[in-house]
Amino acid sequence: MNTLAKFVMKTHKYIIFTWIAFFAIMVYFAISLPGMLEGDGFRTNGEHSEVMEIVSEKFDMPAETMFLVFEKVDDDLISTTLENVEKLGVTLSISSPLDDQTLYKEDVSYAMLHFDNEAESMSDVVTDIRSVIGDEAGITLTGASAIAKDINTASQKDLITAEAIGLPIAIIVLLFAFGTVVASFVPLLIGIVTVISSFGILTLLGAQIDLSIFVLNIIPMLGLALSIDFALLFISRYREERKLGNFEDAVSTTIRTAGRSVIFSAVCVFIGLGAMMLIQVDIFQNIALGGMIVVSMAVLSSITLLPAVLIALGDRIDKWQVLKPKANGSDNWRKFANKVIKRPVLITLVALILLGIAMIPVKNMELTIPEIDSLPESYDSRTAFELIDEQFGLDQQSSVYVIAERTGGWEDKDGLLEMAKLEKELTSESMVDEVSTIFTVGEISSVDEWTQAMEVPEMEAALTPLMDTFVKKNQLMIPVTLAASGSSEEAQEWVRDWSDKETDWNLSIGGQPKFNQEIFDEIWDKIGYVLGLIIVSTFIILMIAFKSLIIPIKAILMNVIGLSATFGILVYIFQYGHFGLTAGTIALIIPVIVFSLVFGLSMDYEVFLISRMQEEYSISYDNDKATVEGLATTSKVITSAALIMIVLTGAFAFTDVMPVKQIGVGIAIAVAIDATIIRLLLVPSLMKMFGNWNWWLPFGKGLYKGKKK
Repeated sequence: MNTLAKFVMKTHKYIIFTWIAFFAIMVYFAISLPGMLEGDGFRTNGEHSEVMEIVSEKFDMPAETMFLVFEKVDDDLISTTLENVEKLGVTLSISSPLDDQTLYKEDVSYAMLHFDNEAESMSDVVTDIRSVIGDEAGITLTGASAIAKDINTASQKDLITAEAIGLPIAIIVLLFAFGTVVASFVPLLIGIVTVISSFGILTLLGAQIDLSIFVLNIIPMLGLALSIDFALLFISRYREERKLGNFEDAVSTTIRTAGRSVIFSAVCVFIGLGAMMLIQVDIFQNIALGGMIVVSMAVLSSITLLPAVLIALGDRIDKWQVLKPKANGSDNWRKFANKVIKRPVLITLVALILLGIAMIPVKNMELTIPEIDSLPESYDSRTAFELIDEQFGLDQQSSVYVIAERTGGWEDKDGLLEMAKLEKELTSESMVDEVSTIFTVGEISSVDEWTQAMEVPEMEAALTPLMDTFVKKNQLMIPVTLAASGSSEEAQEWVRDWSDKETDWNLSIGGQPKFNQEIFDEIWDKIGYVLGLIIVSTFIILMIAFKSLIIPIKAILMNVIGLSATFGILVYIFQYGHFGLTAGTIALIIPVIVFSLVFGLSMDYEVFLISRMQEEYSISYDNDKATVEGLATTSKVITSAALIMIVLTGAFAFTDVMPVKQIGVGIAIAVAIDATIIRLLLVPSLMKMFGNWNWWLPFGKGLYKGKKK
């Protein structure tokens, strides 16, 4: 860090110029990011995607279907609208309610718009179809791509709303922390540079990978909060050092101390994000990648641009004072710390009881893959989908596609007998409503009847296209309708069983139930590795940083307890339906993302606090004094940093996209618990109870060598 300090001191003007040029370039690219984001990110390369590719490419089934919903619209307008959509040339085929009465019910009907997988951008297709519909009352486009586009639009509005709420409050918190306008706006500058630069880099990467629409909210949420926190720590230490020595020594010491803390904190956050990469689902990959980029940019700007700006500002950092700093402002925190360490056992018990009560609802947590309920109710695409779901019971059944491979094909007599056998096995399942094969569609009851029919030229001409529909060389496709929603546990269990079933055929399953099953299984199969990697890596990093065995163990246990309490509160708010919210479920991604992000973010405060205690202990070898002084000198910074984090993430509570709302609220609650109950009560209490053993390391060079106070 000494080398870095000397480098920044000598080249601060060049550093600022380089960052300005880099920022200008990144702004150019960042503008394009929202238009590149498509889909919710719930994609994984598994059996489902392979089957759906086969079904689409070989069997000419649509790769996607959207719905045109008609409410109180006459047949002429339906016909005209569908003709205009067909003229766009973007659909594979259209199923009209005028031709299929099952799509028609009283005043409500819907057309199915089928698409192949060659459409370059479904977002553009949605725009084109909506332009054809215009403002015609009673006609609404809905379906996966239409909903995804609307979630993208809602996410952009949510970002503006959240930042409009969070940033002004963050500025007020910074004013109270620093007392001057210039010092308060520098962290905001660093945050903006970090986020925009990260957006620009993501735009460049977006040409090679698919990016989820949720990146648009989560990356600014994390980037602004983290970079402002780093800047707050850095500037606070810098101003503290300036009172003790000359200007150059202050910058150098700050880079060596606060800069070191920033790097260790970032490494902890990086570990949590990197661990998410183990889960092979696009949304986790996207958030992990975007998060690692924004954390890297936050660190880079904090240890290069920030000190360079401080050097350039000099004494102007204290310009435009609006609040006078309190003399001996840390005395109140020192008194508080002394009170806490006088009753460590009682305070520990009270804190653990409070957290334990908050954990209780966790046992009832219900996790689901975000679907239509992610979109605010104000969007027509949601209300239209819910309308046809209610009228036609779309959610009461689900479709799966079974691909069966047989050496020698399916068209000879043995193949036909095998096909009939497979059909019989599928039909015998209680979960199965309908099975489509050449026999059921052709209304032929047996293989012998099929063979006889094929001997008649007229029947052969009629049945051959039917065979071509279901059979392509060695592959047989069988559409199966299940009597359960695709998101239900029953449907997921059915496809899991059939994928694992030992049969005479090589079976592959696709469809919504299989998609959901693969997502759930991928998360549950990998979550142990994710948690293990985060916990073990964090333990090693903290043990090296603090030369202690006890401190890392305590930090990890407290984080796990605090996060468990957070999830309990999330269940109470969102699943039980409190504070004006409708009772619902918790998005499947929330526990993984909140744990991975907050575990690292919480370590920021642990590193900030324990680093100061370590500095004091290395001088005095007095654990009580180190605990009190560490808390007294960092509590204002940690409280301010936590408050900024809570404000910037909690502002998403006022947004409409439900998964983003849950992530924002979850992070805000976790940070609030961490900065109050854990950092102000549990940490000093446990530091007192363990005494000098806090600094014991059974191997290597620990700080505690058996010295007494």
